[in-house]
Amino acid sequence: MPQYHAPLRDMQFVLHEVLKVQDEFQHMPRFAEVDADTVNAVLEQGAKFCEEVIFPLNKPGDEQGCQHDKNTQTVTTPQGFKQAYQQYIEGGWAALACEPEYGGQGLPQTLNQVFFEMANAANQAWTMYPGLTHGAYECLHAHGTEEQKTLYLPKLTSGEWTGTMCLTEPHCGTDLGLLRTKAEPSDDGSYRLSGQKIFISSGEHDMAVNIVHLVLARLPDAPAGSKGISLFVVPKFLPQPDGSLGARNPIHCNGIEHKMGIHANATCQMYLDGAQGWLVGEPNKGLQAMFVMMNAARLAVGVQSLGLSEVAYQNAVVYAKDRLQMRSLSGVKAPEKAADPIIVHPDVRKMLLTARAYVEGGRALAYFAALQIDRELHHPDAEVRKEAADLLALLTPITKAFLTDNGWIATSNCLQVYGGHGYIAEWGMEQFVRDARINMIYEGTNTIQSLDLLGRKVLMDNGARLKKFGKLVQDFIEEEGVKEEMQEFINPLADLGDKVTKLTMELGMKAMGSQDEVGGAAVDYLRVCGHLVFAYFFARMARIALDKQNSGDPFYSAKLHTARLYFQRLLPETAFAIRAARSGVANLLAMPQELF
Repeated sequence: MPQYHAPLRDMQFVLHEVLKVQDEFQHMPRFAEVDADTVNAVLEQGAKFCEEVIFPLNKPGDEQGCQHDKNTQTVTTPQGFKQAYQQYIEGGWAALACEPEYGGQGLPQTLNQVFFEMANAANQAWTMYPGLTHGAYECLHAHGTEEQKTLYLPKLTSGEWTGTMCLTEPHCGTDLGLLRTKAEPSDDGSYRLSGQKIFISSGEHDMAVNIVHLVLARLPDAPAGSKGISLFVVPKFLPQPDGSLGARNPIHCNGIEHKMGIHANATCQMYLDGAQGWLVGEPNKGLQAMFVMMNAARLAVGVQSLGLSEVAYQNAVVYAKDRLQMRSLSGVKAPEKAADPIIVHPDVRKMLLTARAYVEGGRALAYFAALQIDRELHHPDAEVRKEAADLLALLTPITKAFLTDNGWIATSNCLQVYGGHGYIAEWGMEQFVRDARINMIYEGTNTIQSLDLLGRKVLMDNGARLKKFGKLVQDFIEEEGVKEEMQEFINPLADLGDKVTKLTMELGMKAMGSQDEVGGAAVDYLRVCGHLVFAYFFARMARIALDKQNSGDPFYSAKLHTARLYFQRLLPETAFAIRAARSGVANLLAMPQELF
């Protein structure tokens, strides 16, 4: 059976030594009293919940899956899920980063992100039920009326109600401009929504008494395309003014998808038959409002893969130290045993260390991105808030796509460490791989993230956001570049920074001739930018580890080994990706369709 232990030491390293979150929080009056002891106490309690309550439900939940009752159109989650959710509510985890005025604890989003890494490692399918609720909360908090906030936010904050987002339709996935769901105005100021939505995660379940659906639909006079989409809040049960539940709203689950992974999360086909809803934000500007939730979800999905990579790595290491197969090529390493443990073999170590490097780099990126949310929302200096917003906009598609691509590589590598046993369900590894695969697809496929990065976040503003991150890199290079012990990290970082600048300019020039050039290069471009971000953070982590490698704590020696592995074996992927991006789009479009 698999196991999971929250990597608190590395989490604390990133938070306190790399990002220095206590200093950051002291510049935000709201969080001025959130010190290192508070952070550590929250994480330790969160680790206990994830390790002891939801992780034991992960494998049996996958085996049981969700059950849909066609007669009642209800969904039953696996045994223990509902009880675990009640413990989650009672522990205050739902309210961790929500506003105190709605019953929240008012702690930083950074802490919330760390908690959700642990929760996703322990049980991604379970974590998706409360996870989407935070996005619904943020969307209503940003765009809801005061009446909507008063009615919905306290219930979402407590976790008594959960949330979803209903975007996709059978004929319409990424291209939301094609959606057909209709919203007809009623005399009472509400709307009646009719249509069908599919692939709705947590769209129906038995874990909470009410589900708050945020639904994209068209008004009768809406313009065609994405400019004619409005956003509506459509509750499963109609709330009364005092927050009690009224009549059942006709938004029902017609069925659940039978999927490759995340079996314990209900992926629902939702049918709206004149369901009552209320407009959120302005008419025909629903996409702008929904992007609050979508961006939150994209960061969350990156953290899902980070968690899966961590738990897969932990188990693969245990197996590699225990499994005996053959002798080391350089001579016997365990003479008292019939064979050597497979961890002595170079390729096994390559697989393990690749996963470890992608975990540690991903953790630094995910926590840094979360810190930008706190800075954007709560820093008193307007310039700092703007810088944080720009950095977050740039890093959101990278966090989603790079971490989920790497999660697929990491979990696959860790399964491979097991050999044939990795393919067998009883070891638990194949579930991590299956669950990781969805993360590259939903909340905007990784190709969509790549197009967003290159087309919107870089070329559309002439590289202004990219230059802001580039300044962080350049400042660090100038500070550390003269130090001999840092050359192995600084030189490749500086070299890649220059190459990203040149590649960006080259692709910008090509795009002026044909936008297809953006489509042909975007995925490779994001991989290059992802590595630039990782290289920056690994260089920062290496600097700290070098300073403390003689402290007697083996943690810092391990960090240096991982950083060196990253720079020497993984960063060279950028040479291929740059060459592929530069190859142009003709080799993709030249073949006539009939020859496929």
